Amino acid sequence: KGECWRIGIDKPTDDQTPASQELQTVLLLCDKSMATSGNYRNYYIKDGKKYAHTIDPYTGYPSENEMLSATVLADDCMTADAYATVFMVAGLNESVKLARTLPGLHYFFIYA
Repeated sequence: KGECWRIGIDKPTDDQTPASQELQTVLLLCDKSMATSGNYRNYYIKDGKKYAHTIDPYTGYPSENEMLSATVLADDCMTADAYATVFMVAGLNESVKLARTLPGLHYFFIYA
């Protein structure tokens, strides 16, 4: 506690070489915890189709929606990580609706 941190949020890209890494934005983190979940690094390709590593618990299949990355700031990292994963599965519209009902939660979504 005390000092704030400047935390970079990666710009989602399929090219994982160090030279291609860019930041989408930089967030100021003060007395909060942060977690990011994304589908642009951990995925697999089958028959030319890209599948995210995050599984939709309703279907049992990889989630498919417009979300590329969900960053959440919360009082503790467990909460931030849980909601970042939930938002990746839920998709943009449902995530925005849910996030607005959660006081003290801050979020940054990257979507296609």
